[in-house]
Amino acid sequence: MRPGEIRFRGYAIEDLIGRVSYPQMVWLITRGELPAPGQARLLDAALVAGVDHGPQAPSIAISRMAITGGTGINGAMVSAINVLDDIPGGAGEQCVELFHEIAAETAPLPKAVAGVLERRRAAGRKYVPGFGHRFHPVDPRAPRLLERVDGAVAKGIVEGRFAAIARAVDAHLRATTSRPVPMNIDGAPAAPSACRSSSTRTAAKETP
Repeated sequence: MRPGEIRFRGYAIEDLIGRVSYPQMVWLITRGELPAPGQARLLDAALVAGVDHGPQAPSIAISRMAITGGTGINGAMVSAINVLDDIPGGAGEQCVELFHEIAAETAPLPKAVAGVLERRRAAGRKYVPGFGHRFHPVDPRAPRLLERVDGAVAKGIVEGRFAAIARAVDAHLRATTSRPVPMNIDGAPAAPSACRSSSTRTAAKETP
């Protein structure tokens, strides 16, 4: 940035305003390049699905309580962000890491899933990131997002192996748990995100 000049990843801001969507801008900032149209549509679907839909979420509840107590909007937003922290705020990234851990296994997929989850349980990692919902027995957002992922896979936009891993984890949990542990809003977007998670971290560290 210089006086009279603002650039993002080499693009002048005036060339982006009115020409790229918000999802495209998010992609550019985090990955260092503008997405293909199909990639942008997939990210847009994930962002729409991720909008909280009621006061049940702790972050929403605490922000509402803060406002009721007389706190200003800035304080209420900070309170909400603090509550997110690593759970549930970091569950999406943790789910990506889980999928990569499973992908690194040499065993057939069902055995790889079972082995990784068992090792995690033995290490005291009780919860499976990206799976489980305290209200929905089936999270209605996850199947729809996976449909979008399947369409993107068919068009060669993203890899299909992580969607297969997501479904394998879901199937394993259905077969081995006594209560519903459905794939949730962190699990479904992790399938396409896992395809390029390493490059995402690299791009985020680059200097614009």
